[in-house]
Amino acid sequence: MRISTQTLFESGAAQLGELQSGLVRTQQQIASGRRILAPSDDPVASARALEVSQSQSLNAQHGVNRQYAKSALSEMEGTLSSVTELMQDVKTTIITAGNGTLSDTERGYLATELGARRDALLGLANSRDGMGNYMFSGFQTATPAFSKDASGAVTYDGDAGQRLIQVDATRRMAATAPGSTVFQGGGEDVFVTLSNLIALLQTPGTAGLTAGLATANASMDQALDNVLTVRVSAGSRLQELDALDFAGDDRHIQYSQVLSDLQDLDYNEALTRLSQQQFTLEAAQRSFMAVSGLSLFNFL
Repeated sequence: MRISTQTLFESGAAQLGELQSGLVRTQQQIASGRRILAPSDDPVASARALEVSQSQSLNAQHGVNRQYAKSALSEMEGTLSSVTELMQDVKTTIITAGNGTLSDTERGYLATELGARRDALLGLANSRDGMGNYMFSGFQTATPAFSKDASGAVTYDGDAGQRLIQVDATRRMAATAPGSTVFQGGGEDVFVTLSNLIALLQTPGTAGLTAGLATANASMDQALDNVLTVRVSAGSRLQELDALDFAGDDRHIQYSQVLSDLQDLDYNEALTRLSQQQFTLEAAQRSFMAVSGLSLFNFL
């Protein structure tokens, strides 16, 4: 079988091209630190790496969502802490008002003080969060939760919605509580209780005072218990978010390790391979140059 000089040349050039391509690919792997430069390098590992990367991105987004939820719950808990202190002050005032030596004028002073506390409570109920949204308005975040008319009656203007945040793959968490639950929950409207108490202290004489104060005190206890229940719920959710953060961090480490196993380059193996490829290419080049320089005249 006769092989032409052109065929020998083309075959040798093709072989050199393959060797050079392999060498360049190894150099690119070393430069990038990645074993897989294109999906075709390892289709199975590439598909698996894509799945893991997507899971890692989703896990990171859940982490961001948890920070939003923590911020919202912390702001709400801080506001409710102030509400709790205010309600406790009201209970102290109720006890003071029961002192039989107080005059109608002095009880009137207490009523004025309670009116200021009712306004302060209304301000807390209409608190905004860090984004400027009304905290206790449900989904009506641009609307103040409560409003007061000319007679002093307070009305809830929000809705019963709770803003839910996806804090984990299988967990959606409420980061807010509607004002109707916080300030009017358990069948007890704290604003109505305060208004009735103020009216009682503004009424001259002591007829029905003791019974009225007892009723007001029991209503404030119920309202305070309701607020504390909401605070406990917020605190438990904050603890849950901390636990989910730890779990999310662990998953991030696991995903990173899997991606490293799939994609990262073994530098020792790659450097050894590069040295072998360089040696093979140099030998092939010398061989090609020797063969391509032969002709019939070399044997004459």
